Amino acid sequence: MTKHDLLIAASTIWVVVTAVLVMFMQAGFAFLEAGLTRMKNAGHIAGKNVLIFGICSIVYWAIGFGFAFGGGGLLIGTEGFFPSVTTLIAVGKAPFDWFSEIPAAAGYLFEVVFAGVSLAIVWGAMAERAKLWVYFAFGIWFTITYSIVSHWIWSPNGWLFKGTLTGGVGMQDFAGSTVVHFQGALAALAGALILGPRIGKFGKDGRAHPIPGHNIPFAVLGTLILWFGWFGFNPGSTLSVDFGGMGYFAYVALTTNIAAAAGAVTGIVIAWLKLGKPDISMMLNGVLAALVAITAASGFVAPWAAIVIGLVSGWIAVAGVLFVERIGIDDPIGAVAVHGMSGVWGTLATGLFAVPALASNLATGTGGLVYTGSFHQRGVEALGLVAVGGFTFSASFGSLWVMKRLWGIRVEPETETAGLDVSEHGMWGYPEFYIPVPGGYGTESHGHLGLSHGQAHPAPAPAVTSAAAEPAPG
Repeated sequence: MTKHDLLIAASTIWVVVTAVLVMFMQAGFAFLEAGLTRMKNAGHIAGKNVLIFGICSIVYWAIGFGFAFGGGGLLIGTEGFFPSVTTLIAVGKAPFDWFSEIPAAAGYLFEVVFAGVSLAIVWGAMAERAKLWVYFAFGIWFTITYSIVSHWIWSPNGWLFKGTLTGGVGMQDFAGSTVVHFQGALAALAGALILGPRIGKFGKDGRAHPIPGHNIPFAVLGTLILWFGWFGFNPGSTLSVDFGGMGYFAYVALTTNIAAAAGAVTGIVIAWLKLGKPDISMMLNGVLAALVAITAASGFVAPWAAIVIGLVSGWIAVAGVLFVERIGIDDPIGAVAVHGMSGVWGTLATGLFAVPALASNLATGTGGLVYTGSFHQRGVEALGLVAVGGFTFSASFGSLWVMKRLWGIRVEPETETAGLDVSEHGMWGYPEFYIPVPGGYGTESHGHLGLSHGQAHPAPAPAVTSAAAEPAPG
């Protein structure tokens, strides 16, 4: 076996392992989103992560991978649809010759889990009121939209990529602050606007009422799983063990970690100062916002810049969630602020802080404003944000608007009040709270509650609301 063969074997193992880490982020989203919504929707919210990843995986194999990386021109890939065995086991051969040190199958696996994460973000802002069939229809549509933008920024043929084939403009987005997170947040915003707020979220005076999540420990666990999964997300984006230098992925892991740490500290401190209490949910917001922001910059910036990016993200997490709610948008998971606003910040911050030597080593773009005094890279990042923002939001809003007009995408008020677990699936995430269960709440096993089964949560009830809002993390 030659040295090159060993490199391919090592890189393939590395990419598959990191792909599995990114896939595990679906578990993080399931815990996070279920914990930050009401128990009457917990099963539905958690279970949709399995459904959407299944839909995404099939669509991405059939056409998405080809649209993203299958040769083609400046705007879209035109080859590699329904890839065969021969195509998938080949290394560095058309139509997926961009994957020069791993088989195309490993490339597919790594890229599809990214698409799945972006799709998971969408439903956070649409939680607790969207019909189940919309997951199928919009899941297919968004996977295609996502793949097209992936081609723009990550394919050597894409118009925003600095490739020798196109002389592209060189947008720096190492692991997807724009491709994954900004896109997901744009579609989430479109869905939240079209669906409207949940019943009881806003009063007649326009003031937000709290609809607190039912399980903060679930949300904490979900955040820790996502933080863990991000060590596949960013370091795995090297796509080989020697990209940027042997073991360079370890440096990417370092910048990822310290940015998240800075976001955690800043999120809880800003919440303490602004809200008068060290809000746990805002600490979680800070972690996730920082991870989103460092995703674009993780391969390009120095450690001090990663901390700055995390600190600013912690502030964005708190201020952004409150702002979105203040303007009347109901985003139960905080996707618009955490993935959208912080995704914008992370993309622009790359244009500020990119180290020229790292940009040269990675052969993508140029040094940032702080090092070069030039606004060129900052302008490239802004151009990419505007282009992706216009395309993805328009495509998402337009498709959801058509679905709404033709078939309706929001559940009926009585369905929303009863909860999607029982209404959509005929079951409960927490059956003991709603139906008689031997040994459940209200029986002798829980006699300390002082309730009979007939009294213990006989039916799902509408959310209790009050004057102060409880922001939830992304």
